[in-house]
Amino acid sequence: MAFDKSAVGTIETQQIPREGKMKLTTSLLVGGLFVSLLLGGRVHGQTPFYQGKTVALIQAGEPGGTGDLRVKSVIPFLRKHIPGNPTILVEYMPGGGGRKAGNYMFGSARPDGLTFGSVGGIVANAIQGQTGVQYDLDKFIYLGSPNSASHYVFVTSAQLGLNSLEKLRAHSGLRVGAHSVGHFVYISGRFFAWLIGLREPRFVTGYSGTELDINLLRGEIDSRANIADTVLRRNFELLTKGLVDVHAILEIPKGDKHTHPRFAPLPEIESFSRSEKERKVLAMFRAFRLVGSPYILPPGTPPERAEILRGAFRKTFRDPEFHKEYKKLTNDDATPLLPEEMEKAIRELPREREIVALFQKIAGPDPLPPR
Repeated sequence: MAFDKSAVGTIETQQIPREGKMKLTTSLLVGGLFVSLLLGGRVHGQTPFYQGKTVALIQAGEPGGTGDLRVKSVIPFLRKHIPGNPTILVEYMPGGGGRKAGNYMFGSARPDGLTFGSVGGIVANAIQGQTGVQYDLDKFIYLGSPNSASHYVFVTSAQLGLNSLEKLRAHSGLRVGAHSVGHFVYISGRFFAWLIGLREPRFVTGYSGTELDINLLRGEIDSRANIADTVLRRNFELLTKGLVDVHAILEIPKGDKHTHPRFAPLPEIESFSRSEKERKVLAMFRAFRLVGSPYILPPGTPPERAEILRGAFRKTFRDPEFHKEYKKLTNDDATPLLPEEMEKAIRELPREREIVALFQKIAGPDPLPPR
């Protein structure tokens, strides 16, 4: 409240009887105390919205998997950083590669700030126009993700003697191993083969990660794509003993050079692209992998509650204890993507039909498309 200086001046210059002065002083004190209590109650005495509440976390997957462990690493720190420290209960909702949970979050979950989700596949399904998608990707409120950066390298068995790109390109019928059609390792292997320009590569699926490593040494497959950190942790002996040749790297996010010095000289896969179309389809794949399993709120969630949760995620991802717990549960390093970074990545995703169709050909089971 602004003071009227003229009124103050009038009070100072008027001759007020002693009794009147006492009444005026008492009135001012009582009035000031009332205003102070009123404002203080509003600012300091307000109970946090989430205090005593139970929040539902919709997990688009089965319990016990890697995705579930990532969620479990987040929950105690998220609860710690939400004012009021609510109870957080996980509700598993597998189905449709994330479509079931995505549709629920969009059309059925109450937008009251008491339901949020961790939904893998939600971005790729929408961009590719998969059947059964009933949500609008751009209307969700994004909270971030604990895992985003993930560099891939392409290796071949040293027994083949393909220790240069020229020899690699001259070899015909290279057998590229992967988990399954559509898996990130499968798609990254397909991108390496396509952009490097391999001759008639063959893609062999149906292996776990460790089985791929074993069969590479046995000669049942000739090559594979793998996460760079995994190679350094689990397969470092392959490098030190010269059992594999490493040819190129795929950086996610692009330009992230925080890799092992051994991989620093490798060409980045985009350097092999020949057109803007090829660069865009590669950017699409990077973005799909970058956003991982995004945490989301339903459209229409009150902004003040959404910001409370976004702030809690920011604090969680910056909490050193969270990084220790994430490493302990997943045996991997957390690479958080903050809410604003996630929104930007989704907003800038290529969405042209031509690019989507090209990506689907690369990610699918058929021969690689011609360049």
